[in-house]
Amino acid sequence: MKESRQTFLNLFLLLLLLKTSSSSPPPRGKDPRPPSLPFGLYKGHTCVGCVLVVSVIEQLAQWHNSTVKAAVERLCNYIPEKLQGFCYVLAELYGPHIAELIDREMNADVVCHSLRLCKQDPGQLLCHLYSPPKVGLSVAIRKAKRIMKTSKDLKSFLGFSSVCAFPLLANLCEKIKYVLRNKLPFEDFDGDKFSTFPTLRGYHWRGRDCNDKNTTVYPGRRPDNWDAKSDSNCNGIWGVDPKDGIPYEEKFCKGADSKGVVLLGDSAGAHFHIPPEWMTVTQMSAKSFFNLPMAFSDELDWPQFSEITGFLNSTIGGWTDSLYLRLRKRNRCNHRDLQNISQNGGSSGNILSLIKSLARNQLLDNPAIVIYATIGNDVCNGERDTLAHMTTPKEMLSNVVQALRYLDSHLPNGSHVILTGLVDGRFLWDNLHDRYHPLGQLNKDVTYSQLYTFLDCLQVSPCSGWLTPNETLRNLTSERAAQLSNVLKEIARSEKFANFDIFYMDFPLRQTAEEWRKMGGEPWQLIEPVDGFHPNQPEASLRFLITPSTRPQWEPGLSYHSFSSSILPILHPTSSCKVTQS
Repeated sequence: MKESRQTFLNLFLLLLLLKTSSSSPPPRGKDPRPPSLPFGLYKGHTCVGCVLVVSVIEQLAQWHNSTVKAAVERLCNYIPEKLQGFCYVLAELYGPHIAELIDREMNADVVCHSLRLCKQDPGQLLCHLYSPPKVGLSVAIRKAKRIMKTSKDLKSFLGFSSVCAFPLLANLCEKIKYVLRNKLPFEDFDGDKFSTFPTLRGYHWRGRDCNDKNTTVYPGRRPDNWDAKSDSNCNGIWGVDPKDGIPYEEKFCKGADSKGVVLLGDSAGAHFHIPPEWMTVTQMSAKSFFNLPMAFSDELDWPQFSEITGFLNSTIGGWTDSLYLRLRKRNRCNHRDLQNISQNGGSSGNILSLIKSLARNQLLDNPAIVIYATIGNDVCNGERDTLAHMTTPKEMLSNVVQALRYLDSHLPNGSHVILTGLVDGRFLWDNLHDRYHPLGQLNKDVTYSQLYTFLDCLQVSPCSGWLTPNETLRNLTSERAAQLSNVLKEIARSEKFANFDIFYMDFPLRQTAEEWRKMGGEPWQLIEPVDGFHPNQPEASLRFLITPSTRPQWEPGLSYHSFSSSILPILHPTSSCKVTQS
């Protein structure tokens, strides 16, 4: 199994390395475009990936005063050993052509257009990240194509759109489709939607299964016979106190009002993050890419550090503080009861499909606190006529009410739902547009304004309405976001459901920035530096500190102090009660 898992992971990474994953939303009403090559080669994303990689190669050669060939080899050597073979295959195919063009002072835009990895539709402008060459971009591309004599191997590769055509890979590709389409763990032997494997929608996203061969054992269920003989809910508490014969689960969790945490969200909730050291050559080393396999097999998301379901200490800056950790601290009976059901590009429309991956049994499981947080994609899209493709208030009402009805039919009684309002994304342009992107820091040649324009031209912008120099459009986008937030407020005020109550909460990005400023920081430091769009780790943790996460009556009944003073002293290697951490 370990060998087949590694084979799957390597294929998954190859497909994602060939095409940069994106958190940009799909057209309204459609499922997100799956982030992998065989299910559709999206030329905009391919172009972005090419320009980023070629830029890094060019800057590595400049920074280390080396040849372009040496820079390519250096980059491949930085990548974890198990993935270096893929890098060298790509280097063999593209390396000589990239080197020849860079040596002739062609920039990354020209290189990628000449390799046909950047294309434009008839009548479409040539998209570019960097300032055009003095001779003009079109002239430079024609010159580059004359210089480059494409090999048969490269022609064959460029014309081959799906590695899944290989018979030996067809089965693995089907499994990739399953993971990406259903947002369920790749490795789940008993089919209970929980896993013992961290990535590929495993326990980074949902509480870790403690018995993947028994479908009745999983995080969040009510204990079976107070877990006197085994740990049926994976919270690590089981066995019987020999002093009085009372099961530990009954002694410490009965009446504790245990609740799980569920997030229904988008890329912000999934915690999308591309490490800036992957693109900053002055900081780049083998250490920069140690987490690359994990990052790509988690779709460039880091839910294990998020502000709702985070449970591990952050390794991407800042710190981890989450609703789950707060509930677990107050009541250890909540251990592992978390589900991050988020996806890049998530919106009120496609969450109606995503929500079906929820794992909750009304009869057997504990209630849950559900955070509904699609904070931007109902107004964000990469369409040219972005306003026409935004979710309308009527559609928002329909989508959210449908989702809530589904939850009412699946959540145990006594659950709670928090509807989170949309963010005011004008904050992004206001604080970033004239700053240098990580790719532009070495030569001071790429600002966020240039990046936003490039992505918009390719129609892969995370948000055409906010990431634009058009102030009127930015204001109209925020106006629609406020209208949709008002819909959520009204739903929380007027709608009633049998198994949960509803609460509304604003998304306080500007208030968080004010607190950060009081701490001596600058607002731009709260945004992901590579994509220039998502809230980063410090923002997520700080926001959780300054906003009320639950109403008082939702807090667990058993205090952390009473739990610690009672149960922790009896925990030792020979104890019949065991509490595990991960």
